[in-house]
Amino acid sequence: MSTTTEDLDLAREGDEGAFSRLVGPLHHDLHAHCYRMLGSAHDADDALQDALVRAWRGLPGFSGRGTLRSWLYTVATRTCLDAVAARGRRALPVDLGPSSAHAVVDDRPLDDVAWLGPYPDQPGLAYEQRESVELAFVAALQHLPGNQRAALLLFEVLGFAAAEIAAMMGTSTASVNSALQRARKLLADRVPDQTQQRTLRSLDDTRVRGIVSGYTAALEAGDADRLVALLTEDVTWSMPPLPRWYRGLDAVMDFARRVPLGSCGSWRHLEVRANGQPAVAAYLRAQEGQAVHQPWSINVLTLRGDRIAEVTSFVGAAHFAAFDLPPHLA
Repeated sequence: MSTTTEDLDLAREGDEGAFSRLVGPLHHDLHAHCYRMLGSAHDADDALQDALVRAWRGLPGFSGRGTLRSWLYTVATRTCLDAVAARGRRALPVDLGPSSAHAVVDDRPLDDVAWLGPYPDQPGLAYEQRESVELAFVAALQHLPGNQRAALLLFEVLGFAAAEIAAMMGTSTASVNSALQRARKLLADRVPDQTQQRTLRSLDDTRVRGIVSGYTAALEAGDADRLVALLTEDVTWSMPPLPRWYRGLDAVMDFARRVPLGSCGSWRHLEVRANGQPAVAAYLRAQEGQAVHQPWSINVLTLRGDRIAEVTSFVGAAHFAAFDLPPHLA
């Protein structure tokens, strides 16, 4: 009898340790699936916890005819679909309205919007795993109805067959194929042809580190010229939960000069990885008398060639916990 079979038998009899051993190897992949479905690391935490409780309670009814992996993904997907139905989709500022031509210095957070959030990279992820959590891809997924989102992820990312997905979602293979066709059409209009993984592969690590360090150095020094040199002409900058966003070098630099390079205060940064992309954790000391720099935002950088095409600053100290970052910097 294999170890997995032994643990399955023990788990069915109520052995929580055996259940943990069964689920452990899939835990991160299931969490990433929940993030793709829900667009929030916090929501993914809650959904996976709920899914594992459901799986634990339902394990005596697992027949073993299919794989444990497919059964767990069935439970996780259905849990996420329940969450999507209850909460709706997550958004970025670009989904809410047109860009602003000039800096809005008194912008206020919108707390009644469910915002997309960043997702911390895990060490040793494969190319395809990083690609499947890129910001543009996850943001585009949020525009799909729940059933299309689930079908696309189960087929394209996780490799399940259409017939398997039909059984997992309690529908027909024809319905799954139809959902896949509609989902692919929408994503084709929203996801860039070249993924960030392909862009990063075209640059050596030294060049990528130089772009990131140049970005942080420009902000810390208040150096507008250095920042301009790093940006594309059509660069965008958004800051959820602030609703305003900026497109084009003139608008972005008007914002940058008046806000992060001008009126905010003193910045410190730590390099991180988020959504398979280069990112930095920004800490702010808003007033000269403050002793330390406090967590402010996780800034995810989207590159085109060797320039920054998008800065998405996820504002809020709550994001820092998922990245295991220090509570403040000197």
